[in-house]
Amino acid sequence: MFKEFKTFIMRGNVLDLAIAVIIGAAFGKLVTSLTDDILMPIIGKVFGGLDFSSYFVRLGQIPDGYSGSLSNYADLKKAGVPLIGYGEFITQAVDFLIVAFIIFLIVRAVNTLFHHPTQKPAEPAAESADITLLREIRDELKKRP
Repeated sequence: MFKEFKTFIMRGNVLDLAIAVIIGAAFGKLVTSLTDDILMPIIGKVFGGLDFSSYFVRLGQIPDGYSGSLSNYADLKKAGVPLIGYGEFITQAVDFLIVAFIIFLIVRAVNTLFHHPTQKPAEPAAESADITLLREIRDELKKRP
């Protein structure tokens, strides 16, 4: 059983998948940092100093003994207050759009790389002798008066 497992793991597609997952996780962290640390502050500045992470709707009561800010999403969430964090959702949506656009660019580049415009389209296969003979018979029948 161990030998079968080793054979399974050492197949190329399993290793490729493992590498893709690791690179994807690192890429996700990079995009999250790009979104959180660069793009969202710029977008917030353009729209008048908005901080998207502080946009939320409180659904429940604040627990007794809470001493944090009433406008800090992270503190309220940590305290167990039920919240709808639509600002965080906007941030994640921008994050998703960036990842989707980059994947689109990668797929487009790969398709361009593997598409060889110098190749001629495949020529149709030669007709069989039966088809050629039937065409000749048809043409002869059309010539008759």
